[in-house]
Amino acid sequence: MSKLLSSLEIARKAKPHQIHAIANSAGIKADEIEPYGSYKAKVSLKVLERLAARPHGKLICVTGMTPTKEGDGKTTTCIGLTQALGLLKKKVFLCLREPSLSPIFGSKGGASGNGYSQVVPFEDINLHFTGDSHAVSTAHNLLAAVIENHIHHGNSLGIDKNEILWRRVMDLSDRQLREISVGHAKACNLSKHKTGFDVTASSEVMAALSLSQSIHSLKNKLSKISTALSLDKKLITAKDLKAAGAMTLLLKDAIKPNLVQTLEGQPVFMHTGPFANVSHGNNSVLSTTMALKLANYVVTESGFATELGMEKLFNIVAREGGFKPSVVVLVVTIKAIKSHASENASPKKFIDLFKEGFANIERHIQNIHRFGIHAVVAINRFPQDTDEEIKFVRDYLQSENVDCAVSEVAARGGEGGVELAEKVLKVIAEKPGNFHPLYSLDLGPEEKIEKIAREMYGADGVIYSDKAKTDLELIHRHKLGNLPVNIAKTPYSLSDDSRLKGAPTGWKLKVGEIRPFTGAGYLVAICGKLMLMPGLPAKPILEDMDLTDEGEAKGIA
Repeated sequence: MSKLLSSLEIARKAKPHQIHAIANSAGIKADEIEPYGSYKAKVSLKVLERLAARPHGKLICVTGMTPTKEGDGKTTTCIGLTQALGLLKKKVFLCLREPSLSPIFGSKGGASGNGYSQVVPFEDINLHFTGDSHAVSTAHNLLAAVIENHIHHGNSLGIDKNEILWRRVMDLSDRQLREISVGHAKACNLSKHKTGFDVTASSEVMAALSLSQSIHSLKNKLSKISTALSLDKKLITAKDLKAAGAMTLLLKDAIKPNLVQTLEGQPVFMHTGPFANVSHGNNSVLSTTMALKLANYVVTESGFATELGMEKLFNIVAREGGFKPSVVVLVVTIKAIKSHASENASPKKFIDLFKEGFANIERHIQNIHRFGIHAVVAINRFPQDTDEEIKFVRDYLQSENVDCAVSEVAARGGEGGVELAEKVLKVIAEKPGNFHPLYSLDLGPEEKIEKIAREMYGADGVIYSDKAKTDLELIHRHKLGNLPVNIAKTPYSLSDDSRLKGAPTGWKLKVGEIRPFTGAGYLVAICGKLMLMPGLPAKPILEDMDLTDEGEAKGIA
């Protein structure tokens, strides 16, 4: 038996097209790209000006059931579906988020696909790429430095040193930096105070960048960022600190979408990297808008499952960009279904083993339907899955009148996703949706949180900590209640407790604090025991990484 190639080995054997050829095939002119080497480029925002009158293509959102910690191939399915649509001669574009270094060095690995459904150049994408994340981190931390400097030089804005809201960020996992104390230097006129670091993917600067539609829009969002409270309880913004212009300047290249390609030559925008458990979990409004102008079909991935990335795509991102998704692809796997099985389930009886996993799938399908959109289930097949297991899941879905297809895109590339692509095209043609957000912005923040908790998560209600109640008072005092809500919680359960599997009932959502992201334009409700700065596992992936003497990367998953 021949040795199976790793994703990195497959990527190395690929013969990608020059980036100018990819741009040309996508309808992007030569003077509208800025190449970063031979196989990746920044794309000018002038494309949007040129194509302003062109109607949007169809938007296909890929999401998933509640995942396992190792991942279940949602990105791979996105890429394979795009490749399959290409094989069917459809003009298609793929939009993905940029990978974060935090999971790449930790336990999850990269985010450019797997096997024969990948986005290349593999190594570049999963490491520094075009430097966007570094630019976001620098702009974010510049604002932190400006706050401290303002206080040091007299504090003319009257910032309350005990009410500094702005923390720092970095694109690595380091649990020791979650809570720190600053102001120890002898030359510092700022009294010691507590702060900390969050992961860059949770940064409000990242969110503002990903939700902007122009340089003017970005600058406006950055200006509105709330950094601290004054002694008389007013919000101090980045505009008050005169920092928004410099922050925008640092992001002058990061705002431009990054153009790359699939292994089979379809164009891909990979742009911005907000996580779905701590941020909104979708690629940039700019890249999606640009792709919808350039192609008839645009495939995009929302992070984690329907109650996280998809819910935020539909209630936050789609509102900002004016998008109307046409269909949702729900990725399910045998291993994720089994992960929801009761400890008492008999491994010899499929019906017992899969019962709670099916309950989880049913909840996610219901979540999709709440937005007026039809679902197509992609059964993402792994090598260890048996024919009997695959048939059992397919038969179950068909008995529930759910459109489904087996996807084998990691093993077979676009050919392994043709059945899925054909199902998706059929649903778009025959079952047009009536997309609508879950809630009205006129509802108060408490009502929005309650609606998401009950309808998307299956909670019996919401419990607020004393800190969250104080935060709500601030939100109402500053008339921020009309903003959408971004709930930050564990991705490994529909609840706020990662130990609760299936479709749990009889629980209430616990809100610990609510942060006003006035620049990004939403409120962040942090729930359960979620950490905004991850830690490394006992054996992180980085231990197997290296660079050979010949300059080749090793160990990137």
